[in-house]
Amino acid sequence: QVQLVESGGGLVQPGGSLRLSCAASGRIFKIYSMGWYRQAPGKQRELVASISSGDSTNYAESVKARFIISRDNAKNMVYLQMNSLEPEDTAVYYCSADIDTTERTRSYYWGQGTQVTVSS
Repeated sequence: QVQLVESGGGLVQPGGSLRLSCAASGRIFKIYSMGWYRQAPGKQRELVASISSGDSTNYAESVKARFIISRDNAKNMVYLQMNSLEPEDTAVYYCSADIDTTERTRSYYWGQGTQVTVSS
């Protein structure tokens, strides 16, 4: 019914930048909050940043002032601009969204994840 597809991951040197994108498609009636999570090897998945339907944002302390989350409601997309990347940012990044479908069933959806590796 609903799919989230991430793109933009890859290998980057410390101090570099990457921009992740996530496109939501399918039987979408309304998208509420959207967010980015990450999971590093051996660690639990953690919230990186989230953005409400009214564009209120929330960031993990570890990424504040380095990452910026934004969304394009017309395109059903959410972005994560990652600057000053550090090796500790290496993880699989997942997009999530709180979506009400055209069948009026509301649920959280997840993308398949995109790998971000920060290494020299």
